[in-house]
Amino acid sequence: MEQTIHTPEAYDFRKYDQIWQRVAPELEPYPDLRQDAAPAMAALAAGTAPAVSQPAADTAVDTLPGAERDPCCMGTAAREDLGVIEGFIEAELADRRTYQALARRAPAFARGTLRDLANVSGAAAKRLMTAYYLITGTCYRPAVASGRIPMGSWCPALRERYHVEACNGMNYLRAGEETTDPCLGRLLKALGEESYRQADQLMALLERAL
Repeated sequence: MEQTIHTPEAYDFRKYDQIWQRVAPELEPYPDLRQDAAPAMAALAAGTAPAVSQPAADTAVDTLPGAERDPCCMGTAAREDLGVIEGFIEAELADRRTYQALARRAPAFARGTLRDLANVSGAAAKRLMTAYYLITGTCYRPAVASGRIPMGSWCPALRERYHVEACNGMNYLRAGEETTDPCLGRLLKALGEESYRQADQLMALLERAL
């Protein structure tokens, strides 16, 4: 028998569109330099390289074979995706708040799973904020959320959450394919697979509730 969570308002799925419009309005979130180091190395081998201070030595290290001033991972290429990263952070934090609210009102059998889902979404946001810091050197400051999270009856709420997680998974994988930064791509693809696992957990809850 379907249980009902009584709240004064219906679940508003449009809040996710509003998040993306704020941080990356150009996106549609839910769609149907290396230098030659040979002279320096030769001078070092001959013992004729001049003495340098520590900052100059650090610069010399940048010119060694295989090194680049711009990091190969989480560097300039990843800066092009900052709007996408910000959108994912805000979406994951919104998901975390929603799962916490659901866990407080859910049937007893589902509360543990929903708390786990909240923790996974929070961890995903933390990983994305870490990537943001690696790219920019500054901490991302999430939007401050307040107010009650409205939602409807139990089964429709699970259905909404399933579609959110499935779309998150698709968007993560798509963004991971499109970025030119290899480490960011790996992170986004891993988070995409995690979102699909969350969708599977929600589907299992819905199967039990129907």
